[in-house]
Amino acid sequence: MLVAGIGNIFLRDDGFGVEVVQRLAKRSLPPGVEAVDVGVRGVHLAYQVLDGCGVLVLVDAVHRGGEPGTVHLIEVGADDRVAPEGVPVIDGHHMSPDTVLALLDTLSEGTGGSRPRRVFVVGCEPAALDEGIGLSAPVAAAVDDACELVLRLLDELEATC
Repeated sequence: MLVAGIGNIFLRDDGFGVEVVQRLAKRSLPPGVEAVDVGVRGVHLAYQVLDGCGVLVLVDAVHRGGEPGTVHLIEVGADDRVAPEGVPVIDGHHMSPDTVLALLDTLSEGTGGSRPRRVFVVGCEPAALDEGIGLSAPVAAAVDDACELVLRLLDELEATC
């Protein structure tokens, strides 16, 4: 299982995923779980996943219409693995979770690598995505909740494997 923090720490709340996995890396994770700070290296993440990953948990800032700081758990189905409208599949500067998943489909055809059996996104509603370093107050307050959600999810997945 791989937990990947995605985001740009120079765009305030976009660094949410990076902060969560940095905190998770300091905790005791179940055997077989790796937490990585991917940042903006989505292409690298796609290749790492193709090397073998049964479960992928992406942690990122997401817009779902909630209040800033709201944490969401989303299971991504096979039909959800498409690039957003107008975004090239390979563009290292715009590698959102859905683009990474679409890239997995493209790369697996050429490399023979395997895609994860299950994919989840633990996302947080952002309050500020302007240039600057540091999470907004509501998103910073949600980091511990997101860590606990990831740990509960990993425990549940481990119990069902």
